[in-house]
Amino acid sequence: MQENYLYEYAVVRIVPLVEREEFLNVGVILYCPKKGFLKVRYHLDEARLKAFSCSLEVSELAAYLHTLERICMGGKNGGPIGMLPIASRFRWLTATRSTIIQTSKIHPGFCIEPEETLDRLYEQLVL
Repeated sequence: MQENYLYEYAVVRIVPLVEREEFLNVGVILYCPKKGFLKVRYHLDEARLKAFSCSLEVSELAAYLHTLERICMGGKNGGPIGMLPIASRFRWLTATRSTIIQTSKIHPGFCIEPEETLDRLYEQLVL
């Protein structure tokens, strides 16, 4: 029998005008402590983003999201935050912010394989 592992995830959102509270889901961050798993998957659909807000700089957003990816991987490439323990990195990534890139509240669940769960959530919530 396969073991179920507790995981937590948050949806990564682009919020062009914070005061309007409108957003577009662009990614998912998933953390599974027992498996030592922390990963973000994202997709920037330039046409969709430009239709949502013509003032968005997609290349700038891509650079910010790539930074989230490096933090998830950990180590020196993730800067000072990337050097933190995995749980601290997840909490930092999902902290409440008033910036153009935000995350949803954290949602828990159980999975057998975190990578497959991340793929499923990404397909359901982003694509």
